[in-house]
Amino acid sequence: MSDIQTRALEAFPHWLKALSEDLVALHRVLDCRDERPEIRRAAAGGINYFFKSLDLIPDGIDDIGYLDDAFIIRLAAKSIMNADPAHIDDDARSRLNQLREDTGLMYELLGNDLFLRLEKYANALSHGAVRGRTVDEMLSDDEVAGQVSIDVADFANTYGAPAFSNDPKNLIKLKAFLDAKLPQ
Repeated sequence: MSDIQTRALEAFPHWLKALSEDLVALHRVLDCRDERPEIRRAAAGGINYFFKSLDLIPDGIDDIGYLDDAFIIRLAAKSIMNADPAHIDDDARSRLNQLREDTGLMYELLGNDLFLRLEKYANALSHGAVRGRTVDEMLSDDEVAGQVSIDVADFANTYGAPAFSNDPKNLIKLKAFLDAKLPQ
């Protein structure tokens, strides 16, 4: 097993365990109305993906079902932090910086082509809609924003991290799902 595979297999259980906290950090950016729209839009896209019923890897797939969600959150954090937010609180800033740093491991594991395809997909989420709510509505409609807050809180209060086994086959399955589902 390669060094990158070992590091990924060690990191992923922690990523899955912290998934609800990471989602809450994105929500704090979305909720910061003083922040620039493109920054809030990146947060909204990442949050919306989280509640998408047909995501890249079905959530019920053992071991890897929530890894695509963890990846998308990290790519949203990268977009947010690269845009240099001015108004998010220090706790959210610290968490999002860590998530942005995690994208380096993703890049090493996925390779240039697959990582860039995933990043392009993640960036396009800031223009999408999930559960009948668009990103624009999440930014401008108080009722929609309130429902998003409820959805995030419900997930954070009920989420239990799935098991993740330290099996290199999980990395093969992960890459195969992403390669098959991501646009070329």
